[in-house]
Amino acid sequence: MELLQALSEWPVAAALRRSNVAYPLVNAAHIFSFGLLIGAIVTLDLRLLGFFKGHAVGALGPPLSRIAAVGLALAVVTGFLLFSVRPAAYVQNPAFLAKVGLVGLGTANAMLLRLNPYWHRALAGGDVHGLVKLSAALSLAIWAGAIVAGRWIGFLQ
Repeated sequence: MELLQALSEWPVAAALRRSNVAYPLVNAAHIFSFGLLIGAIVTLDLRLLGFFKGHAVGALGPPLSRIAAVGLALAVVTGFLLFSVRPAAYVQNPAFLAKVGLVGLGTANAMLLRLNPYWHRALAGGDVHGLVKLSAALSLAIWAGAIVAGRWIGFLQ
């Protein structure tokens, strides 16, 4: 708890609490970041599941993966800033803990997909293997859960 107290006393956290503009802007940036992440992930996952067959996985995969990675990085940074404002309250919020866990699972799923040789075959123009489709379906469920948990945080405070 000392670490959480120190984080809440961090000058940036204190400035966010005092400002009528900074916190809402960081919150908006967090939502925008998740928009980038989810927009890219959902589009790619749907393609892997058989939608948008007119667009090659090899053409969509690399740019959408990069956009999702940028969205995730920005969401982590802005999320940390938002967390710093009330860390002790957030670590006791089950919806926050679920969101963090789901973001971790979604990130791990994406990283494991990138290591999967079937992913590389799909990028090279091969068929989308069942394991890649499973990863895409899990991804959709995990990231949808992260959004629901994130919205739920405010209702459990």
